[in-house]
Amino acid sequence: MSDLLEWMRAGIGEMLDDLGEYVRLETPSDDRDRLAAGREWVVSWIGRRLGAPASVRAYTGAPHGDTVVLDYPGTGSGTVVILAHYDTVWPVGALAELPFSVDGDVIRGPGVFDMKAGLVQAVWALRGLRTTGRSRPPVRLVLNGDEEIGSPSSRPVIEEACRDAAAVLVFEASADGAVKTARKGVGLFDVTLTGVEAHAGLDPTAGASAITALAEFVLAATTLTDLAAGTTVNVGVAGGGTRRNVTAGSAHAGIDVRVADEAEARRVERALAEWRPADPRVGVRVDGGWNRPVMARTPAVADLYERARDLAKDLGLDLRETAVGGASDGNFAAALGVPVLDGFGAVGAGAHARTEHATVSGMIERAALAAAVIESFG
Repeated sequence: MSDLLEWMRAGIGEMLDDLGEYVRLETPSDDRDRLAAGREWVVSWIGRRLGAPASVRAYTGAPHGDTVVLDYPGTGSGTVVILAHYDTVWPVGALAELPFSVDGDVIRGPGVFDMKAGLVQAVWALRGLRTTGRSRPPVRLVLNGDEEIGSPSSRPVIEEACRDAAAVLVFEASADGAVKTARKGVGLFDVTLTGVEAHAGLDPTAGASAITALAEFVLAATTLTDLAAGTTVNVGVAGGGTRRNVTAGSAHAGIDVRVADEAEARRVERALAEWRPADPRVGVRVDGGWNRPVMARTPAVADLYERARDLAKDLGLDLRETAVGGASDGNFAAALGVPVLDGFGAVGAGAHARTEHATVSGMIERAALAAAVIESFG
């Protein structure tokens, strides 16, 4: 396996050139035109690095970024799916403040860690197998432009593309170098409270305050948190009312819920749906639902991790695993029952922050490891 590492080391200059060109294309999730330009560059670049795919399927994501599925033939009975998103959280103009740079082992630039370096590593892993004449299974690359906003358009495409997969490798950034074998499910809920307006001074008992009910709700929702079970409930947005001297006729709250298993998801959802304020005159409406299902560490996920860990040892690398509270498109694939290994992308830190960075050494090692894992399915 050491020749894979040496091949990646020899090509790191060109790999960094690819990454630099990619990072300099700003692709914020809310700019469809820039996403289109980024998608076109990515598809063209993959063709230059890997040759023409057997098929290319594009799915509109309007008003968000589109999704593209590229299939490459290979030997073996199972398809390995590579998941990667090309949108970032960074707004247009961030590149001027945080330009792409390589300083020793540190690579900086908006989106370099989450997750542009990951996609470059994945493509170079496939290029390494192709160039060195190694076997490769059928590979399907799924590239979406709406992951950072919850994959509203790409989810069904991802699920269909992963349904028959022998393995799904998600090239999201690692967690301090560890791959992710479990992720929490995410629920996004909105609560709307409708009270009765009245003059707060002249007729204080005539009204029914939606804000008072909101305060009750915030306290009730917070008590649903169960850290031992891996459940967190965060009321991150709240507001209401019109004027100081008017009993509030309306209020609202936005809630983020994270759960480690489906039983907790059902418990929290039921509690939110059944909650009622002390004043029966205040109406309650709960909207929203589960944005991403739980990614559990199933036996299939554990087997895939152990395969990757053993191959890492052959490369002289130590591959750790972890469970995280954040979610990704890997959650959708895992819910289908297929083996998923997430966080296979960049080694570094600072996702969504000005400290965002990846490492040169991590790109070399992870690209070589990805090549070894993909080859093992051939």
